[in-house]
Amino acid sequence: MDFNEQKGSKSYLVSIVLVAVLGGLLFGYDTAVISGAEKGLQAFFMGAKDFSYTNSWHGFTCASALIGCIIGSGLSGYLASNFGRKRSLIMAGILFFVSALGSMEPEFLLFKHGEPTMSLLVAFNIYRVIGGIGVGLASAICPMYIGEIAPSNIRGMLVSWNQFAIIFGQLVVYFVNFIILGGHENPVIEMINGVNQIINPDAAAWSTSTGWRYMFGSEAVPAGLFTILICFVPETPRYLVMVGQDEKAFNVLSRINGSIEARNIISDIKNTITVKTEKLFSYGFLCIFVGIMLSVFQQTVGINAVLYYAPRIFGDMGMTNPMVNTVIMGIVNISFTLIAIFTVEKLGRKPLLICGSIGMAIGAFGVALTFGNPSLSLICMISIMVYSASFMFSWGPICWVLIAEIFPNTIRGKAVAIAVAFQWIFNWIVSSTFVPMFNMHLKEGDDFGHWFTYGLYGLICVIAAVFVWKLVPETKGKTLEDMTNLWRKKNNA
Repeated sequence: MDFNEQKGSKSYLVSIVLVAVLGGLLFGYDTAVISGAEKGLQAFFMGAKDFSYTNSWHGFTCASALIGCIIGSGLSGYLASNFGRKRSLIMAGILFFVSALGSMEPEFLLFKHGEPTMSLLVAFNIYRVIGGIGVGLASAICPMYIGEIAPSNIRGMLVSWNQFAIIFGQLVVYFVNFIILGGHENPVIEMINGVNQIINPDAAAWSTSTGWRYMFGSEAVPAGLFTILICFVPETPRYLVMVGQDEKAFNVLSRINGSIEARNIISDIKNTITVKTEKLFSYGFLCIFVGIMLSVFQQTVGINAVLYYAPRIFGDMGMTNPMVNTVIMGIVNISFTLIAIFTVEKLGRKPLLICGSIGMAIGAFGVALTFGNPSLSLICMISIMVYSASFMFSWGPICWVLIAEIFPNTIRGKAVAIAVAFQWIFNWIVSSTFVPMFNMHLKEGDDFGHWFTYGLYGLICVIAAVFVWKLVPETKGKTLEDMTNLWRKKNNA
């Protein structure tokens, strides 16, 4: 028996995980592409003659992909349980690809190119919702796939790479948008006498007519690559056992863990899967509640309000080049995500979440106390970096690790779908409330909204730390089958 038969192949495991995390990259790419394209898109639809493209319409258009995310995550449990993890990811890749091309050319076959109308806006938003469904599927199933195929001793690290891919995808699209824009100017839009007007229409003509199209269309390249590559990875062993394909499951596990360990894992899986699925609350209310609240806190700490509106925030802080600051923040985010990847198996999930919550609270309160004071702009900038970096080594990756690990085998598909759906619902709530809260005033010209918004996020971070300390179980070093026994004991206690 050679080494691979006894120990499995690390290169085989790594190749599978690398393909799976491409779904995370597309997740990040799709959600962040709007940050560079939204100004050109707004200027384009402001030229419509059959309706008035208001700020409300623009806000809805920028967030329309999140509607798809809620739908996709809600469907993920059904698709993953009935069609498998692999085929569900292939569906997600196809949806990404269709959305990219459709968002680039929403006029395709139906409308006159370059003529903004209400019907064209509806078509554009449909394509963005289609992409959002892909994001919702990938956000739930990619960490589930990695969690189910990875050995327990390195599962947290491998699932954390999915978060790295999400942040890397966001950083990549920041650079891609910057390169596409090149020497062209983005539109400058200001409200004059209650009406939005483009201040530099001639200088921004290319960005208005073409630039935003290339930005959305650029996603077709990684989407196509992901769709092709995912066809060559295996289905997860746990799903294969659940549908009675033990031999295929054994072959996959043997290549990853070696044949001896593969037999033990097959036995453990069978011991916890007496039926294909069980009722959602078979292991008690607390199990589902903890999973949902992990998702809720990951969003209500406010990080996506920073990621989606970073250029605008840095502009309001008085920074001369907001896009450069956004890219710097992206690099910081990636660096601190690596901290989680290489410490999650040593330090555990709970310590990282608690430390990250405290760090985010300090950063958020720092922003609240210094925003709007020109003499403290550097401290404000550092505070927002601390806030963002603290999220990236804690709630960013570790929430996905726990969602992939924490649920028993027989309810994982449904439970993950519900938890991730709550994540996207609260993503939408945070994203849609950020601008109104941020712009609140007690009197003309004050910064009350800035103080209130980040003060609220800081308070939620403190509550999140207490929640993790009191209710979240540590999953470091535990098999997915161990979680079944843990929740069964808690439910019977």
